[in-house]
Amino acid sequence: MTVVVKLGGHALDRVDALAPRLVELAEDVRALRDEGVVIVHGGGPQIAELADRLSVPSHFIDGLRVTDVETMRVVAWALSEVNLAVTSALVHAGLPAVGVAGISGGMVQGAPAGPAWGRTAQNVDVEPAALVALVRASWIPVVSPLTLASDGGMVNANADTVAGAIAGALGAGALLLLSDVEQLRADPDDATTALAHVTGADIARMLASGAIRDGMRPKARAALDAVHAGARRVVVGDGTRPHALRELLTGQGPSTEVVA
Repeated sequence: MTVVVKLGGHALDRVDALAPRLVELAEDVRALRDEGVVIVHGGGPQIAELADRLSVPSHFIDGLRVTDVETMRVVAWALSEVNLAVTSALVHAGLPAVGVAGISGGMVQGAPAGPAWGRTAQNVDVEPAALVALVRASWIPVVSPLTLASDGGMVNANADTVAGAIAGALGAGALLLLSDVEQLRADPDDATTALAHVTGADIARMLASGAIRDGMRPKARAALDAVHAGARRVVVGDGTRPHALRELLTGQGPSTEVVA
């Protein structure tokens, strides 16, 4: 069954085709080609760097970026650069990758979360036909989380949210969330409370209690949405580790597995 890989911007050491982590990613993806792979990437650090360079302020509410018109331009620019780098790294390694944005073919659609967030979508809907066709034709889609709004414009959706929705829509065998975090914790301030296995009900309770907070909230919600929508399991792990994807698939590194 299809494997959906969410590659966080923090898991990229450089944004170019020869970056060591992208080279390792390509090697790990090669082993999954028979199952079908969809890669969804973020770009938080790259967006922040570009925004700082252009003197565009960054603000977050509940782990989601507040996106005004100027920030939306920065987001589109930075995510396009990341998409090109990830796609070119896979193609350079001999893999049939094709870069697409969530807006392509109306694949990912969402509405702004509310006035406080501007052009940021908190929830998205996925029409998976284009992804299914690409995977069946042995392509590896590399998806930017730029999302289509009902007014025809773009909205900025969190990449974890998009990856979770895609994994659910595809009934993926696994969703792998690669970020800079090794495991979910029962107490976010206590490393000894790291969790190796949790259920969707556990995630819901931790979200309600505040045990999952800040930037981990979108990841946890994405995991919850994915397993509720039909993904078999979600694995959260540290994408900055060498061959992180291979580690998560084989259970060799620290991670948290989420099941329904």
